[in-house]
Amino acid sequence: MATKTKIKILDDIDLREILDDKYEKSSQIKLCKYALLLATHILTTIKYNDMDNSIIKTGYAVNERWQKGNAHMYDVRQAGFQIHQLAKNSQDSITQTALRVVGQAVATGHMREHAMVASDYAIKVINLLFPNNVNAVKQERLWQINHLKNVEEEYLI
Repeated sequence: MATKTKIKILDDIDLREILDDKYEKSSQIKLCKYALLLATHILTTIKYNDMDNSIIKTGYAVNERWQKGNAHMYDVRQAGFQIHQLAKNSQDSITQTALRVVGQAVATGHMREHAMVASDYAIKVINLLFPNNVNAVKQERLWQINHLKNVEEEYLI
C-alpha cells in the first residue's frame, strides 16, 4: 500500500511512487541505512555548519547500533526526539526542515515509515532552496531512488 505525503510539498508524483515502491520492498535495516545517507546528503546540500553536533552524531550512532541489535527502540525514539528539538529551536526554516530530515532518518529504527517521511522532508528542503523548481525536485527524487537502490544492492540483509 502506497504511503501518503504528510506534509505540503511540490513533488514529482511519479518519482515518489517509484521511491515508495522500492521502500515497500526494503527491509527496515536497509531503510535505516538509506535514511542516514539521505540525512547527510541534505545537511551537505544546505551546507549545514554544525556537522559535528553531538546530538546529531548520537542520533546516527544510536540508529547504527539499533541496526546491529545493540540499541532499544526507546533509545532510537529518544535520539529522534532530541534532533527534532534541535530543529524546533532553529530560527532558519531551511535548517529546521533539514534537521527534520535527520530526526526522521534516525527514527527509521523505530518505524520504517519514517524513511519516507524523511524523503518528503528532503523534498521540502529542495522546495525551500529552489521555489517552484520542478527540475530540482526531480533531481532530488532521482538521487533518493538511486541511493535506495544502491543500498538494496550493497547490503544482503
